[in-house]
Amino acid sequence: MTGPIRILVTDDHPVVRDGLVAILGSQPDFAVVGDAASGQATLDLARALRPNIVLLDLEMPEMDGVETLRQLQRVAPETRVIIFTAFDTDERILSAVRAGAQGYLLKGAPRNDIFQAIRVVHQGGSLLEPMIAQKLLRQVSRESPGDTALTPRELDVLRLLARGLQNKEIAIELGITGRTTKFHVGSLLRKLGAGNRTEAVAIAAQRGLIHLRQGE
Repeated sequence: MTGPIRILVTDDHPVVRDGLVAILGSQPDFAVVGDAASGQATLDLARALRPNIVLLDLEMPEMDGVETLRQLQRVAPETRVIIFTAFDTDERILSAVRAGAQGYLLKGAPRNDIFQAIRVVHQGGSLLEPMIAQKLLRQVSRESPGDTALTPRELDVLRLLARGLQNKEIAIELGITGRTTKFHVGSLLRKLGAGNRTEAVAIAAQRGLIHLRQGE
């Protein structure tokens, strides 16, 4: 039996940080293993504690959330990150997603939405609030290159990516090898002009290649 979801909370405002720790502590499948007030402290704790999820603010001292996110990919590559912030500009959202965020929630989101985001992202999925998804789609529609021609197999892989499946699960689902799956994922990311899986799903939804269902 797997243990609770290990969470690191990062926010430079003590009241917000303490509130999140208290709220998350109400869930039996969550364990808040630490909290940080800066980007550097986040990196240090993530390296030492290896949390499953980091709930990360964008506006912090020393280094902002996007730069912290980029460095987290290096020091704790298995840790998944959900942005939890008051910033909702298209550029900030896109920067965070491209840096590797698997979720993006605005402060003020209902606590059940926060719980759901943590569980979905921990299971390998991506989760964006509807308003955030709309802003991301609008931004990528302005920046994405022209039409792409995905192969039928790449479309199969894309649909499974949208469901939050990882490469190993996609390989089993499609009856192909892990190496072949990795090749298809890399190819469709390149064709879509996406920096990561979350952005690929958003671009594909904007182009009508898949249907982006919120809250899954």
